[in-house]
Amino acid sequence: MKNACLALLLLLAGCQPPATPGDNAALLESLRGQWVVINYWAKWCKPCIEEIPELNELDHEHGDITVLGVNYDGATGEDLAGQLRDLKVGFPTLEEDPAELLGQPRPVVLPTTFIINPAGELVQSLVGPQTLESLLAATRGGQQ
Repeated sequence: MKNACLALLLLLAGCQPPATPGDNAALLESLRGQWVVINYWAKWCKPCIEEIPELNELDHEHGDITVLGVNYDGATGEDLAGQLRDLKVGFPTLEEDPAELLGQPRPVVLPTTFIINPAGELVQSLVGPQTLESLLAATRGGQQ
């Protein structure tokens, strides 16, 4: 249901993800009550590209978890849309970096993944490529 709502929101917005820090704050607030996984990726980062299918599966198959991406290079518009298509990213990607909103420095290593619990608190920062299993373990102790 939440993926359907998020997809509808993105469709109504012309398929553009939120573009301002205020929108990021509102989006994160609307996702309270579920786990949120925020993944920083770049088109030149091979480990990032390798974990995209894992993140897609996490987002699509686990209804209580939402995956959001952040393009590390700050691509926007058609450049971002092209990268999302080329890399087959199936989860929303924010146009604005949410690190400051989360009280975190901008990651310096890719991929980096922030785990936010249902109370809206950042509980983990994972550095390096993740698997579906490691992401499930981070979000709910590995319970599937």
